Amino acid sequence: MSPKPVSSDAMGSKASRSLPAVRTAKPATILDVAAAAGVSRQTVTRAMNGMPGIKSSTRERVLELARELNYTPSRFARGLVQGSHVSVGLAIPDLGNPYYPAFASSVVEQATARGWHVVVDDFGHGGRSALDAVERLAPQVDAVIGYLGADADRALALMSGRPLVALDFADEGFTGASIAFDYARAASVAVAYLRQQGRRHVAYIDWPGAGASASTDDPVGRGLSVRGRAFAALLSDAPQGTSTPSAGSHSVVRAAGDSAAAAREAVEALLERSPDIDAIIAFNDLMAAGALKALARAGRNVPADCAVLGMDGIPLGELLTPELSTLGLDLREVGRTAVELLDGLLSGEIQPGTPEVRRVIRHELLLRGSA
Repeated sequence: MSPKPVSSDAMGSKASRSLPAVRTAKPATILDVAAAAGVSRQTVTRAMNGMPGIKSSTRERVLELARELNYTPSRFARGLVQGSHVSVGLAIPDLGNPYYPAFASSVVEQATARGWHVVVDDFGHGGRSALDAVERLAPQVDAVIGYLGADADRALALMSGRPLVALDFADEGFTGASIAFDYARAASVAVAYLRQQGRRHVAYIDWPGAGASASTDDPVGRGLSVRGRAFAALLSDAPQGTSTPSAGSHSVVRAAGDSAAAAREAVEALLERSPDIDAIIAFNDLMAAGALKALARAGRNVPADCAVLGMDGIPLGELLTPELSTLGLDLREVGRTAVELLDGLLSGEIQPGTPEVRRVIRHELLLRGSA
């Protein structure tokens, strides 16, 4: 885990005493100045070019440190600043999944409105990881937004003090910026709705992926995704109205992937074992589409025989027959929140390590034809 960034105002006069550790035989770079001042590279750029958006005390300290380090911005760098060009890296797991292009579009829209450039790295191919994506992006960009999972801490270290926003991430110990999704509430809303509709045998189709829990302290959630653990805590084969289910009684099926085909196969196997299933919740909308296909092949009517709920709320759901009911995220809100976090961190208006860098976005139950 990278060290917690020091607040720019907390450095004070102590900054100059730390310079010997920063000096090298090579000419000083903007990253040397940023490290000595405890600010981002973009804040140094703003200070060196007299741009608004940072405190006067921060600007004065950065300029003093730049003089002491004998740092001079290149003419090329000055040209970029005069054009107000900020580059943002976007680390995406799989652009083949309709969720990620919809999300990326919201980021590009918000970044473009600020005159920023966005560089996308789709790391979900060839065995690459989120850390590989950030390693490729770091030399090119001023900040990164990404679905980083377990690689978030190491990715933050690679950014060397520059802002990073980890999406779908709720680790309390993470010192970077993050946007978490409230899966516990989403599960509660979905299960309560289905129970109210008289659905007694509800199954959740999970895709553990790289985020599966191996904790022996959590027998109900072992081997499940974060979403799966939230649903496993609520679902039970026990009669309606009973208390929290006991370990092993939850109706959770693990699919081989997060695709429609993988979900179709998982649901077909589920229906053979448990023909009384009358509601299915899927890990995402793409998998819900696979569940609908499996039910159609089995001659089951949706929603009369079996209701189906997806998750994420991508436009695909409105093109299905019946239209997909889902736990929808406002992807425009997610993109807007991520870019606003970066904007605040780059300008110094938001300080790293403060509660303001942690955001939570909730799903909303969108009822259509399938449930």
